[in-house]
Amino acid sequence: MEAVSVERNPAQDTGEEKLWRAVIANTVREWIHGPLRLRREAEQYLFHNTEDYKTVCYSAGINPWNLRERLQRIRERTNSEARATDPQKLNVAVAVEHA
Repeated sequence: MEAVSVERNPAQDTGEEKLWRAVIANTVREWIHGPLRLRREAEQYLFHNTEDYKTVCYSAGINPWNLRERLQRIRERTNSEARATDPQKLNVAVAVEHA
């Protein structure tokens, strides 16, 4: 599949698109900075939910697969940085989650 780049003109965005983009931005913010429960819910929505996720992305004027791919790269980079930074802390976090 070939990637397609579409240039957007923010002046032509509808109010509905802006609203749905705000929903996505808030979910990403919760995934990165939220309390544990919200991070888990956001992770589930962004990476495992398909129909609702696609509907929201399309309503926001965003390609759902491109967004998920970018988020996956962030997740991989963050996980590898966490392991490289403090393996002891990561082990404790994993142990707590499995307790």
